[in-house]
Amino acid sequence: MSVTEAITNRIKYMEKGKPFSRALFAQVGSRTSVDKALSRLVQLGRLERIVRGVYMRPKFNKYVGKNVRPSPTTVMQVITKSNGETIQIHGSEAVRRLGLSTQMQMQPVYYTSGSTRVLKVGNAVVRLVHVSSDRLQHAGTRVGMVLTALHYIGKEGLSTQVISKVTDGLTREELVQLRACRMPQWMRSTLTSVTDARVASSATPTCPH
Repeated sequence: MSVTEAITNRIKYMEKGKPFSRALFAQVGSRTSVDKALSRLVQLGRLERIVRGVYMRPKFNKYVGKNVRPSPTTVMQVITKSNGETIQIHGSEAVRRLGLSTQMQMQPVYYTSGSTRVLKVGNAVVRLVHVSSDRLQHAGTRVGMVLTALHYIGKEGLSTQVISKVTDGLTREELVQLRACRMPQWMRSTLTSVTDARVASSATPTCPH
């Protein structure tokens, strides 16, 4: 079976309009042969190339009269996942979701364990900003969102009122996880003073790297 045939047999079961990385077919053949096969399938109209290394099965929307395009954030998630990167929402978006700000991002920005760069998807862009692993703890969870918000607020903006508001939606177990994370002393002292009563009876686990 050729590389093109092998890829064709797999993609026919994949959801239309859902992007995937070229790396998905790394075991099918060499990178060159996979690239050639994907290019051939694009020419045949069976696949659509979104950005370099990311493809999808075309999905036509009859209401707009053209193929559906995935959001830039969705494409970013495919790329960073294939690279093994850890992604965390930006602090400005975290404080908005936690009710401390109403300001929307002009363009999507995320923290990453990878390099700082801009990903272009058509006319849209997503910015990725490299940060230390301390800011990526519990990425993708409510604990991670609160932690990145606290870093963004900073020492000067942090208060007992702010701590109370951003931790109000956390369970006691999540508070324990948050307090166990690596963080600056100024953050820990304020966090501890506000949340001591809620976690007094809990055991504190180690925060994963």
